Formats: sequence, structure tokens, C-alpha cells
Amino acid sequence: MLEDSDFMKEALKEAFSAYNKGEVPVGAVVVYKGEIIARAHNQVEFLKDATAHAEILCLKKAAAKLDNWRLLESILYCTLEPCCMCAGAMFLSRISTLVWGAPDKRHGAHGSFTNILDLTHPIHQITVRKGVLEVESAALLKQFFREQRVKNEKNI
Repeated sequence: MLEDSDFMKEALKEAFSAYNKGEVPVGAVVVYKGEIIARAHNQVEFLKDATAHAEILCLKKAAAKLDNWRLLESILYCTLEPCCMCAGAMFLSRISTLVWGAPDKRHGAHGSFTNILDLTHPIHQITVRKGVLEVESAALLKQFFREQRVKNEKNI
């Protein structure tokens, strides 16, 4: 049986795709009944859309695959702690579980910046597991932002 780390490795593959395209390297996969049904990575720069986060794109693909906006019994794996927008989309999509990798001190909605994922929701509760492949997820983000700073310094 596959474990959280196996599915997070798939999300990391998506994060590497984002990295190779010059996007903030965040990747996500949705798992339904033990099978990956959707995968996505950040496309904010490519689509010129601040909402084009890996989680949002992945939830949309999963809903299309299941032909249902309710993603009950689904698990979302994401390499970075979701922001408030993505956490809200998870509640609305009714995913059962979220598994994330690295914390996001600037935007994280599970305790790093704010905490909405642990609040008791009136309709739906999401089980959250954090820190899965945290080191690998954080390392890719750190490398990306280090390279961005070097590029910016050269352009000054």
C-alpha cells in the first residue's frame, strides 16, 4: 500500500515542473481511493493569474475527473502549506484530508501565518497531516528563491 511519502513524491515532481518553468515550485496531487486522479503545479506567472496555485488547479482537475465538485474521500497532497485561498477551496470542495510538506511563514493557513484549517467548520472538517517530505519541499523552494535573488541582483 502506498504511503503519504509516496504521494508527496509525486507532488514534488509537479513542484519540479513548476521550478523548471520559472514558477514558484509548488506541486499538488489529489488521491481518490488510493489512486492519483489529478496533478498540478503553480502556474501563476504563465497564466498571469494570482489564483493559479497548484492546489486550486489540482482541485479543478479532480472535480472534472470525478464529474463532481464534492471531492469526498479525496486526499490533497501539496508540497507547501496552503494559503487561505487554497484552504477555503479545500473546505468548499469537501476534501477529506490534506497532507502538506513545508511551512509557509508568509501565507500559510495552518499555523505558520494564520490558522483556519484547525477551526471547527460548520459543515465540513478536514483532517490535516503536515511535514511530509518537509526537507525536500523546503529545499526546492529555498533554491528557487536564492536563484531569484541572484537574478534580481544582476538586473540592478
